[in-house]
Amino acid sequence: MTSLVLDNGAYTAKIGYSHECVSVIPNCQFRSKTSRLKTFTANQLDEIKDPSGLFYILPFQKGYLVNWDVQRKVWDHLFGPEMFKVDFADTSIVITEPYFNFTSIQESMNEILFEEYQFHAALRINAGSLSAHRYFYENSSELCCIVVDSGFSFTHITPYCRGKKMKDGICRINVGGKLLTNHLKEIISYRQLHVMDETYVINQVKEDVCYVSQDFYADMAMAQLKGEENTLMRDYVLPDFSSIKKGYCKPREEMNFAGKYKPGEQILRLANERFAVPEMLFHPSDIGIQEMGIPEALVNSIHNMPEEMQPHFFKNIVLTGGNALFPGFRERVYKEVRSLAPTDFDVSVVLPANPICYPWEGGKLLSENPDFDEMVVTRDDYEENGHLICEEKFDI
Repeated sequence: MTSLVLDNGAYTAKIGYSHECVSVIPNCQFRSKTSRLKTFTANQLDEIKDPSGLFYILPFQKGYLVNWDVQRKVWDHLFGPEMFKVDFADTSIVITEPYFNFTSIQESMNEILFEEYQFHAALRINAGSLSAHRYFYENSSELCCIVVDSGFSFTHITPYCRGKKMKDGICRINVGGKLLTNHLKEIISYRQLHVMDETYVINQVKEDVCYVSQDFYADMAMAQLKGEENTLMRDYVLPDFSSIKKGYCKPREEMNFAGKYKPGEQILRLANERFAVPEMLFHPSDIGIQEMGIPEALVNSIHNMPEEMQPHFFKNIVLTGGNALFPGFRERVYKEVRSLAPTDFDVSVVLPANPICYPWEGGKLLSENPDFDEMVVTRDDYEENGHLICEEKFDI
């Protein structure tokens, strides 16, 4: 019996057999502006010669799986002969979905997994629960942890105690990687160059140059300085997809502070954008989203828990999801939570080596767990009892 673990995120799907390595694959379809009619699926992205003006067709909207046609095509590609060659009758699947997912979406997923693909067994679970499983596996003496999952659509903060999620403490902030990229597109379009159609390129820019500031006002003052005194300024060379395949940051010594560059290169000059964009994770109110930032929401979530558990949560904060990769993210979360937490509590913030694949690794461990067979719903169970058995067994 093989187990396939699929962390089905809104931006990337993390997929792999439990006895193999994980692959991170875009969970969407693309159209390029050169070949309008052809649709590329998932990792066929690499075949597109010119990814400028790339058009994304996403199965997720606002964090929920709504476009099943696209999702089916991506899954067909992932499970098919080109990729994982899944033998459905002999495979159990562990698949993730968002907290409090809508019942209609859950039922559609049951139908597709059991009736269309005909998997032998399935387990639907939250990505955060897998992260918590992985954390408790490594830190077996700990009873509680609080998982921050900052992904593409939003950021969830979820406390876990003895492997169970505490529903009273779950908190969602509607700021994720998509919003950050879109905001960066807007400010670059407003200040320098019209890039509203260049989601792919600007996402790359965000990953390459953005960082989380430890002292926002000091960095802001630094970003105002002219010329070489401004140590924050970076020149980003945009790809032209003929000679420059991937954009990159110019080394400091090659930066030209006064004049123009040679006409061949297109340059974005970034200063305060580098830290003002990720700052939205900490102060969503900067762009008019009236919500708490991550540290404040963390502390608020912990305060909703029973008093005797609170110190345990403060010293087991786990950061997962793509936004955790911003340089300075962990330090900033620690600094702010430390300043908001009671002084006699220890605060510890853990950033795993690979925050994107952390839930997948949890799923891998879970599928090797002796109790795994108790947790899944088999196809026979489903055919006998329908959606009801899934509702009872899966705690979403």
